[in-house]
Amino acid sequence: MQLYLAATPDRLDTARQYTRHLVHVACRIGEGGQLFSCPLPPRLRGGLLALSDKNAPPVPRPMPLCRELLYLCSQRRFSGVVLDFEQPYRKDLGELCRQLERTLLPAGYRLLVPELYAPVISHANVLLCTALSGGRLETRMAEAASQFSPQRITLDLQRLAMEFPLPCPTGNGTPLSLDELRQRMVGRPVFFSSELCARYFTRTQNGITTFTLFDDGDTMARKLSLAQDMGIEEALIMLPEAEDLLEELFPHAKKERS
Repeated sequence: MQLYLAATPDRLDTARQYTRHLVHVACRIGEGGQLFSCPLPPRLRGGLLALSDKNAPPVPRPMPLCRELLYLCSQRRFSGVVLDFEQPYRKDLGELCRQLERTLLPAGYRLLVPELYAPVISHANVLLCTALSGGRLETRMAEAASQFSPQRITLDLQRLAMEFPLPCPTGNGTPLSLDELRQRMVGRPVFFSSELCARYFTRTQNGITTFTLFDDGDTMARKLSLAQDMGIEEALIMLPEAEDLLEELFPHAKKERS
């Protein structure tokens, strides 16, 4: 399993201690659909480039942005582009996905798109989020592998840390920071959900009962192993989410530094 570590430019020194396989979180969509890029180290070469849709204005014409990304991949020897899109589906960004596939893939570069945008592409990799609050992760992976083929799936290994009220008819929870998670966990018995491949605990405070789902190094490793058993060979994780799990997720780096 090839695990990529996504990091912003200011965290590259830390990321490089654990792996050479990096996703550079350095670009977003600027005004007029132009590419806005954070400064990168002058000699930086290789890895994947992430493009964010955070606060993205409309993209009236996708081709200029496609050409900018193609040029940056060529100059920096990036192997491709990861579309780090977290907002609801947008038609203009769907068209950007289509044009990027037509621009990058024939030039020998990769494209990784969120599952939400999978219907508009044909050959790019699909990012499959592993942070589930319901259902069965193994079934979700199997269905995705059947739909796209295992070779076209890249796990978006999002670390789960979320609190849900009980009952929770909407299925929507409240994200927790690691400090909040640790505080809530003190003195609580913790259980493992084989369906979600995550740990959980419940607590009652002021008459309100909540259910908390979370990942640790072991559940992350189980998710990677489950995917590998299905023929999925690639995953990525964000450095801030995995700050305290790097030794577990990248054990070879620990041995090399010893």
